[in-house]
Amino acid sequence: MTPATTARTGTRGDLLAVVSQTGPTVTFFDATTHERLDVLTVPPQPHELCFDPDRRLLYCASTYRSGFYHANTGRSHTITVIDVDTRTIVATLDTSPDHAPHGLALDRARARLYISVEATDTEPGGVLVLDTRTHARLGRIPTMAPGPHWFAVTPDGRRGYTTNKEAPFVSVVDLDRGVCTDRIPVPGSEGLAVAPDGRHLYVAAPKADFSTSPTTPTGVRVIDTATHGIVRILPTEGVIMPVHATTTGTLLVGELRPDTSPGGPLGSQLPGVLTVFAPETLTPLGQVQVGEFPLTITSSPDGRFGYVSGNLASTVTVVDLTTLQAVATLEVDRTDISGAHGLAYIESPHTNT
Repeated sequence: MTPATTARTGTRGDLLAVVSQTGPTVTFFDATTHERLDVLTVPPQPHELCFDPDRRLLYCASTYRSGFYHANTGRSHTITVIDVDTRTIVATLDTSPDHAPHGLALDRARARLYISVEATDTEPGGVLVLDTRTHARLGRIPTMAPGPHWFAVTPDGRRGYTTNKEAPFVSVVDLDRGVCTDRIPVPGSEGLAVAPDGRHLYVAAPKADFSTSPTTPTGVRVIDTATHGIVRILPTEGVIMPVHATTTGTLLVGELRPDTSPGGPLGSQLPGVLTVFAPETLTPLGQVQVGEFPLTITSSPDGRFGYVSGNLASTVTVVDLTTLQAVATLEVDRTDISGAHGLAYIESPHTNT
């Protein structure tokens, strides 16, 4: 931890899990003191995390053997299952014949885990449905796009949304019937989040392209989930990738700040920016500097603290959302250019959930 502050955050006994894409590891931090507790080695190219509090299991998606989207040495088909209390791997799930798992989302009421996967030679991209009690595969929902990434579920568990980098739409899936029912026009999208009340969907667009400048306005598309119409665009200065809605409705948006000098495959990057928008009104409340290339955002269950992973910095910035101040920077080990990626806040088993 960077010794910039001694502030304590979170609830005693809570954990923060952080993926290192080229660790390849999952690092566990004490959410109160920010002490590094354990580092668990996982299969190559871990990307995202999803915590199931009912079974105390953490799911970790490994997407490629090495490399990046459209620039990889092969697609993986592995989901690692971690017991968060013993911090050990208890199972490895094989998504074959599907590959390149990206986004993870949980429906606790129906005991389902949703996994977005890239297209195969015979199938478009889609969403796998697993039973969290048995890990049995319940089905696959085509999303009619080559590479769905982030996936989000409405609070009632009836509908899901997945963003698509290349396809000019967000896919809408009926989770009861297991079919894609609509396509919301959005120019190549990145992260997405559903408001706590389920009334709005927040989508980062256009997709990040590190070789050309965006041809459409950058910002968050605010979508009415009843009509699937874009009701508002929250403009941003630069390209955004992660978006996250806290339990209180505060919207957190991670913005990339490219440098003009030549860089690597992800471009040369300046420190990123977290922009915070107020619940309901979506009025900008302020900005906080975070690590280079913000890629994933999560928050504490009470909505008090935000956590932003900087992939090129390989750090997690802990932000007090009340004061809009960075209170700690957590450092994550890596072996190549890409470091901190997916995040999961893990409540203590003694906390009522």
